[in-house]
Amino acid sequence: MSRIFEYFVVCGLGPEIRTLDGNKGFHGSGVMYLPSLLDQYPPLNHSLYPPPPPQLPTCVLPAGVELYTSGFNPTDFSTFPRSYPIVLTEGDGSKIYVSCISFRDPVCEDIAEAYHIPANSFADKCICLVSRAPSFGILRDALEELFALCFSPDGSRQPLWGVIASLVSSVPLPTPGKDRVLFAIENSLLAVEVPSKDGLPHADISFQPLVQCLDVDNFLNLFTAVLLERRILLRSNKYSLLTLVSEALCHLIYPFRWQHVYIPLLFFSGVDYIDAPTPYMMGLHSGVDTFGLTMDGVVVVDLEHNRITTSEEIPPIPEPELSSLRTEIMKLLYPNVVGIDELKASFGGSSEQCPRVSSKPWGEDHDLQLRFIFLKFFASVLGGYRNFIENTATQVFNSQAFLKKRSRLTNQPPEPMISQFLDSQGFLDYLERGLGSEENGNNLLDKLQDAIGRGQNPLSILPSPLTEPEIVTISDSDAGTSGSGARYNYDRFPSNIRTEEQEEKRRQILAAASGALSPPSMLVVKDPKAESLSPRERAAERERMVLDIKVKLQGLWLRLLKLGATDDPLSSFEYGTILALIESDAEGIGGSGFVECIREHIHSGWPGQLTEEQFIAVKELLKTAISRATSRNDMATVRDGLEVSAEMYKKDTNNVSDYVQRHLRSLSIWEELRFWDGYFDYLIDSSSNKSANYATLVTTQLILVASHMAGLGLPDTDAWYTIETIAEKNNIGYKQIIKLRGFLSHMQQIYIRYWGIHSLKVQSVSPYGLSSPRPQDANNDNQQPAEASGVGRSWVQSMFSRDTSIRANSFSRVRKWSSDSGSLAANENGTKQDSAAVGQKKMQTNVRLLRGHTGAVTALHSVTRREVWDLVGDREDAGFFISGSTDCLVKIWDPSLRGSELRATLKGHTGTVRAISSDRGKVVSGSDDQSVIVWDKQTTQLLEELKGHDAQVTCVRMLSGERVLTASHDGTLKMWDVRTDTCVATVGRCTSAVICMEYDDSTGILAAAGRDVVANIWDIRAGKQMHKLLGHTRWIRSIRMVGDTLVTGSDDWTARMWSVSRGTCDAILGCHAGPILCVEYSMADKGIITGSTDGFVRFWENEEGGIRCVKNVTVHAASILSINAGEHWLGIGAADNSMSLFHRPQERFGGLSSAGSKMAGWQLYRTPQKTVAVVRCVALDLERKRICSGGRNGLLRLWDATINI
Repeated sequence: MSRIFEYFVVCGLGPEIRTLDGNKGFHGSGVMYLPSLLDQYPPLNHSLYPPPPPQLPTCVLPAGVELYTSGFNPTDFSTFPRSYPIVLTEGDGSKIYVSCISFRDPVCEDIAEAYHIPANSFADKCICLVSRAPSFGILRDALEELFALCFSPDGSRQPLWGVIASLVSSVPLPTPGKDRVLFAIENSLLAVEVPSKDGLPHADISFQPLVQCLDVDNFLNLFTAVLLERRILLRSNKYSLLTLVSEALCHLIYPFRWQHVYIPLLFFSGVDYIDAPTPYMMGLHSGVDTFGLTMDGVVVVDLEHNRITTSEEIPPIPEPELSSLRTEIMKLLYPNVVGIDELKASFGGSSEQCPRVSSKPWGEDHDLQLRFIFLKFFASVLGGYRNFIENTATQVFNSQAFLKKRSRLTNQPPEPMISQFLDSQGFLDYLERGLGSEENGNNLLDKLQDAIGRGQNPLSILPSPLTEPEIVTISDSDAGTSGSGARYNYDRFPSNIRTEEQEEKRRQILAAASGALSPPSMLVVKDPKAESLSPRERAAERERMVLDIKVKLQGLWLRLLKLGATDDPLSSFEYGTILALIESDAEGIGGSGFVECIREHIHSGWPGQLTEEQFIAVKELLKTAISRATSRNDMATVRDGLEVSAEMYKKDTNNVSDYVQRHLRSLSIWEELRFWDGYFDYLIDSSSNKSANYATLVTTQLILVASHMAGLGLPDTDAWYTIETIAEKNNIGYKQIIKLRGFLSHMQQIYIRYWGIHSLKVQSVSPYGLSSPRPQDANNDNQQPAEASGVGRSWVQSMFSRDTSIRANSFSRVRKWSSDSGSLAANENGTKQDSAAVGQKKMQTNVRLLRGHTGAVTALHSVTRREVWDLVGDREDAGFFISGSTDCLVKIWDPSLRGSELRATLKGHTGTVRAISSDRGKVVSGSDDQSVIVWDKQTTQLLEELKGHDAQVTCVRMLSGERVLTASHDGTLKMWDVRTDTCVATVGRCTSAVICMEYDDSTGILAAAGRDVVANIWDIRAGKQMHKLLGHTRWIRSIRMVGDTLVTGSDDWTARMWSVSRGTCDAILGCHAGPILCVEYSMADKGIITGSTDGFVRFWENEEGGIRCVKNVTVHAASILSINAGEHWLGIGAADNSMSLFHRPQERFGGLSSAGSKMAGWQLYRTPQKTVAVVRCVALDLERKRICSGGRNGLLRLWDATINI
């Protein structure tokens, strides 16, 4: 069961002191210092959950840490502890809720001594409870009880950290609408419950601060600004007020969601973020100075003085909704004034529809009624909206038709507020969430509109508690213990027990600060900051650096757009600074950030028009950013640069738009088929209309690709060759190819008529070191464009000719020119180039696309030749691949049947298929629906459905003797008997989700690992657990067991080699720069092969005294998903759809090949041309030299490396 308290965290002044400006050391009591994470429970090496966010210390102490000469003073209010909530937002949009108490605590003696801080000094410290549940009330109550217990004069019965451990570990998250959990902290009894999911979303906050700080008019103006996704800046001198108002606004726009940057409490040093051009909602302490910031268009809300200021007009809410909304709010806030003329007794049953609000103090009933008032507003203003939903290729909602219908009903022209709201990201997200999803069945907006239409009471859509919740009591951890009556008292908040490693690290930092280390001449030159930071802290530092660079780029970009006619763009400060950020950054943060800045500015409504001066600067900067991105293989930035260049333009002397894209023609990346192929895959993946006809979908995206090619001014032959190659690969029909050719020729003619033929020579050498798909002869460069345009004109003319022979002849001419012109040019230079071109052509024929799934491929299994003997006989090319997908289907593919590879489709699951295995007669699959299904491989009939797991099934293994072994996220490993459809035994239990497992059927040894960072080994036949292998600090992703050797790969960037019999770690492999996703063991060499998210494949060899890395492979540029090693062959698959096959020559009799490193003897044998796609899984059949990958787009890519050799 999930826990309501995920972490207890202490932040404050750490052993490494730095000011907010980054200066090391102590600089006096008037300076603010960076906060650090001091303690936490669960500790890092014990956590079953992801670690706390790295930015947490900065956010919970937004002003930083200040030092004082005195602590708490009952007569000085400024020394009192402060309690406030904050909300953090992760990259996927999920929220983390934190309750904080900040107070003055004595500075640790060792820190004060090391930094020469005056004795008896105090510093800000903050204790926090972290949760994924929005239960602000219980978070605050529990934290305040812990704080009071710590400083209680009576003390506590247990050590404080024992109380904290019991609280965090034992209190579960209540079942919504069913449970009420009771637990105790010392002598205080606390309760928590969560409302049913059938009503409004859980909001454990009071809406009273929002309506008390702003009058009704300002309240509605702020609500409108949030709804229209403006840049919102809340100001107050109270941290709690900023968070509560921000959360209240997010709940009042239900059923819509805030889609943009959300920082309810901005740390003081991040004030520059306010200049970001994208929509945001931020809260900033009123004491922070914003002088010098642009603030154009920002809606500044002063909560202390009931004031809203902005440079852009906020359109009003239209009538009659405005009057109705204002009246309802006034009734809620001032019932005694608004209802002073009303009868005390109900008349005519009106109270049933609009219940009278009593004058009692504000409570939960008032919060609910305020939220319901705004829900009724949305029901009115969006009346009948469901009739205008259109899930087409061009739009999801017919806004124009809806606005016309509303104008007829209200007898008013279309209102700007409604028009802008219909174009917002929040409204689009709401429509996309509702289309075809389960969420649509619990949509209170639709239910309210239906209830009003039927004349029912609107409040009837809200659930009513029919039964009392079930009481769940959590026993006190020290109940029943017979203690000596001793009490624990503290004069400061105590530190948790540190490990020896933590203590040693702390001593080293403090020794360096006090100058007690060895002289500099005796030390190796290293960065002390880098050594003292953990990987998580380094990640936080990098994240902060990325954010700073992006914010700087946004400010520089806005100033660059203000260059006047007299300014020299290439010598301006803005241009020089942006160029330096792009060129000096090896990781590409500057280049990608610059392109992203432009894209966000365009999405915010900027038309894209530039002056001559701006055009020169932007053009050169974009060229540099794309060139740098090409050199580091950052295709995402190249793709985004291409798209934004088609949006920015200037007007020439003839008032014709000259786009930046035309001036990027000289970049060599546009000559690469691989780039356009990847760009096409990206367009298909991101298409919102996946339900359209496939040929229509492909044609639509290829037209977009062709428009970019024409905008760049690519030669007609080059562009058509690329378009035709992609079209043929996707098997679209003759009519669609005609449409594409006509469109491309038309675009080329428009381009050439105005701008002329591009005369710039472009090298046909790929930046990846590969030859261009169509090599060109340098002597023939200037003739090809003219010939190409001629072919294009004759082709278009022939399409309208009645003579079918002319039309067919013209079509064949175009195909011949597009496909063979490179070979013809090569023939003039001799046969060597010709053979290379033929080889290139042959390499393209051994990769097949297998279509059949309608969802992402999530599982792949390779069936060996021996297992299919009974089905297809002893054929040389025998072997199957079996795939599973999010479409809940399992499909069997026979690669030997070219053109009709799909052999069978197995139906039965109701959730995503996660794991597949097989033997000679059966196929077994595990799914998110918590079931395991066994199928007959020959008849494809469902034989058995095995149920017993309580979470998704992650691993399955078909064993001898009609047995199946499974593992699940519920932490259990079960053995099943297929003949009796029963679970024979739960053979293993882990404390968290199992991600990977290995089983040796000959010995009965089972190994499994996952999220609990422990590798467990069981002897199934003896019925006991052999070892718990401890050492990894993050999730274990992969495991391989061969004989007495076990290899594990983890998210902590290391792999480990263990002895199964002894249960000891024999080696740690730690050269990767990212999580290790797959490991393999080579039996012949007794070596290890590891693959990581850093794109590297490393070969490790056992030597006397240890193990070392003897070979690094850099063929792949993305995460390595699968490695499979045989005696002489090695197959590898990566997430970017790249594959490779390695071969190790056989040792000859009497030869010397056995000398030296055996693992380094693996040689790259072959790799197919890569097409960019997001791959979820890879399966390898080394016996047949086949590799198959499954993509997020539902396609399988099968590479048969033995064809056309």
